[in-house]
Amino acid sequence: MTEYELTRRDALAALGAAGVAVTGGVALGGDDDRRPLTDEAVVTVQAVAQVVYPGEVAGVSGFVEQYVVGRARDRPDHARGVADAAATLDDYARNWYDRGYPDLEPEQQEAALEDMGARTADPDPSGSAVERVRFYLVNELLYALYTTPTGAELVGLENPQGHPGGTDSYRRGP
Repeated sequence: MTEYELTRRDALAALGAAGVAVTGGVALGGDDDRRPLTDEAVVTVQAVAQVVYPGEVAGVSGFVEQYVVGRARDRPDHARGVADAAATLDDYARNWYDRGYPDLEPEQQEAALEDMGARTADPDPSGSAVERVRFYLVNELLYALYTTPTGAELVGLENPQGHPGGTDSYRRGP
C-alpha cells in the first residue's frame, strides 16, 4: 500500500483553494488569543478525518488542524458552524455510545456517521443538525484533501486545477 503524506504545503494549498489568504503562514500560526476553535472541536474534526480519508493517507491530524484553524481564523460564522457541528457529532456519540466521538473505536466512529445520516445527508450550512455535520465536517474535510496536490495524486490527478505542473503532466499517457 502506497502512503500519501499530507504536509504543511498541502494545508496551504487547501487553504488557498478555499479562498483563505495565506501570507507567510499567518493563517496557520497562531497565538491562542486568536484561536477560533477549541481543542475539543479540533480533535473531533481530526477524528472525522481519520474516518473519511482513505487509509493510505498519513499526516492527517497535523494537516486537519492547520486547515481547520486556518479556515476558521478570520471567519467567525464558519468557526461557529464547525464548532457546532463538532459538538453535535460529539453529543450524538455520547448519547449512543456513552463516549465522545474522538474516544470511540474507528468502527464506532464510522457507524456513528452512518447511523446519524451524515454520509448521505445533503450538505447545508443552515439546515438540520445532520446537514450541518455533513457540510462543516465531512464535505469540508473531503474538499480540503482533494484540493491538495497529495490528495489529487491519490485519485490520479497529478496536476489539479490551480496547481502548476507544466506541459509534461498532460503529455504523458495514462
